Amino acid sequence: MKRFWKKLGALGLAGVLSLSAFTPAGNAAHRPTSMSPNGMVTTPHYLATAAALKTLQEGGNAVDAAIAAASTLTVVYPHYTSIGGDNFWLIYNAKTKELRALNGSGRAGEKATIEFYKSKGYEKIPSRGYLAANTVPGVVSGWWEAYNYARKEMSGSKIPWSKLLEPAIEYAEKGYPVSPNQVYWTKYATDPTDNDLKNLQRFEEFRKIYLKPNGEPYQAGEILKQKDLAESLKIIAKKGADGFYKGEIAKKIVEDMQKNGGLLTLKDFEKHTATWAKPISVDYRGYKAYNVPPNSQGMASLSILNILNNFDVKSLGEGTPDYYHVIVEATKQAFADRDKWLTDPEFADIPVDYLLSKEHGQELAKRIDMKQAAQTVEPLDPKGDTVWLGVVDKDGNAVSMIQSHYFDWGSGIVAKGTGILLQNRGSYFSLDPNHINHLEPGKRSFNTINPAMLFKGDKPYLLYGTQGGEGQPQTQAALVTRIVDFGFSVQDAIEAPRWLHGRNWGASSNNLKVESRIPQAVLDELIKRGHPVEKLEDAYTDQMGQSGAILIDPVTNVKFGGADPRGEGAAMGY
Repeated sequence: MKRFWKKLGALGLAGVLSLSAFTPAGNAAHRPTSMSPNGMVTTPHYLATAAALKTLQEGGNAVDAAIAAASTLTVVYPHYTSIGGDNFWLIYNAKTKELRALNGSGRAGEKATIEFYKSKGYEKIPSRGYLAANTVPGVVSGWWEAYNYARKEMSGSKIPWSKLLEPAIEYAEKGYPVSPNQVYWTKYATDPTDNDLKNLQRFEEFRKIYLKPNGEPYQAGEILKQKDLAESLKIIAKKGADGFYKGEIAKKIVEDMQKNGGLLTLKDFEKHTATWAKPISVDYRGYKAYNVPPNSQGMASLSILNILNNFDVKSLGEGTPDYYHVIVEATKQAFADRDKWLTDPEFADIPVDYLLSKEHGQELAKRIDMKQAAQTVEPLDPKGDTVWLGVVDKDGNAVSMIQSHYFDWGSGIVAKGTGILLQNRGSYFSLDPNHINHLEPGKRSFNTINPAMLFKGDKPYLLYGTQGGEGQPQTQAALVTRIVDFGFSVQDAIEAPRWLHGRNWGASSNNLKVESRIPQAVLDELIKRGHPVEKLEDAYTDQMGQSGAILIDPVTNVKFGGADPRGEGAAMGY
């Protein structure tokens, strides 16, 4: 059956990739690549995928479906995303043939200063708690701005805003079955041995909402209701973004924050807006890869591809020591640029054009020694609990969108009376005034999340993205190289063995983590070249993030969707 699906998926790409170019034997997908002639959705949770698919089938466009999915995810995947977080969008308008980037990330509050934290004795912003939640949540502003743009400029439905939030409201009010993934991260977050990153049951609202009355985590399949969150969603459904930023929700959040020593003010909320930007891009093997500009690390994702342009990746062989080595080494070089420059572009002049130029890519490629791992390029420590989703509608409109509250469970703070879990993205600001990403009021922090698209000609060819902090640029490179250079099907590219150079989810190690399916002989060679390899026990682990992708056949217009077995998502079309 696996072989049947593989061949069937490949046949849909006739004229684009040869059948013989598809996945080598021994790497057969555990899931079939989903295919559809009209619309396609992939998200990391099946309930969110179902909500988006229903929206498409009822005549909604890609933006409508993305909002339905994203809002559902804030309810059913609370450990990964919330209304209290941020989002970034790439939106392709099939009518105008325009790709736009939307920045829905929040800014630091007017009272959030280095001096404030230093006066409290902090050398680093706390990772959890009220002082970790020092940036305005940007999620709702991103939804609202995208919705209004789609109404004015894009083909498709006129589905009312309120209807798009109905699935999320229903799951919050009537409950949803807790997933095994949520069970795991609830237990992780309530480990009493760590008073900073874990032990979140010390926060009253977190304990009241996400734990049972006896203090135990919900088990898989048990129903979790979030009444306060349902009421907040109803207000947003009725009043749009103003219901969040200029109404009773903002007042409740600020009241709770200030009561507990937090920094956000009503003025911070009232001033916030999502902002449009021009996407950034690099060429890759005749395609054009797009991402969102700073303050997102999208430039690092593109920089890796820009460096790989200078190597014959296909000749290296997929899954060989050379394949893993060159991408890891390219990642180190891209991260060095990222760490030097990335912050809010309104507060610093970032030479993005130069950093993504072919000439600079060549310079970085020359630094890579194929026989020896670089030891002196150290990445920073961004973690990531995030959801990426992709949607293509019947008219060809496309959305690649990513949403996050930073760590698993964000700051751990649920604003009293709102049910809204607040992010801790602002904990990533530096308290060193000389650091490029130092804290300043009104500033957007370095943000790990970045959605991607790959164009063939003037149209989207591949929508792709992933959860996973520092793993995001690396997994994006894995998806692109495996699909473009090696002809993998979408699902096989997602399921192929992955790696993570750097840190994730609060891990103290800074090494090269690899899934156990990578052959030991390959790992031995990587170790010989100087890579600090850590072989993980799991064959498929969500430490590598939960990725997804949609490929659009430019000849047949068939959509090929994939979802990650490392998570609980689904790719579905009609």
